[in-house]
Amino acid sequence: MTYFARNAAVGLLVASVAGGGSTTSAKAATWSLFSGSTDQGSAQAVPPDGQGQDPAIKVAQAAPSYKDGGFTGQVYDAYYGNVQVKAIITGGQIVSVDVLQYPKDRRTSRYINSQALPILKDEVITAQDIQVDMVSGATLTSEAFVRSLKSALKQAKPGP
Repeated sequence: MTYFARNAAVGLLVASVAGGGSTTSAKAATWSLFSGSTDQGSAQAVPPDGQGQDPAIKVAQAAPSYKDGGFTGQVYDAYYGNVQVKAIITGGQIVSVDVLQYPKDRRTSRYINSQALPILKDEVITAQDIQVDMVSGATLTSEAFVRSLKSALKQAKPGP
């Protein structure tokens, strides 16, 4: 049986579990790292404990993703009001997301956003990316939040 796990920093990791059947407790897993497309078939074995990795892979994992500072995203319409966020970056990592604007003129909007915004902020900080699940019941706010954050993080990307 083969399992696939995607890691943006290192590429595609593939685990092959030796043996068959439904129980995996006594099976050994072998991890391989594909550098390049899977069509090439060139894989480098990566031990489960991470020892013996290619130094270039370690450097890619340790490189900061963003410039430090506070970056304000654009304002996006969430139908019942605007959403705007500010990403706070420290040490190349997202440490906080401040919500500068959100729909709050209706009691229902205040309730929904009091539930959804903390979830979205926690998910972004955990994922260190905008690729997070939308909050059910707050789809419009979630979409506007992610779009504003995307524009903030675009400013924070290190580059020439």
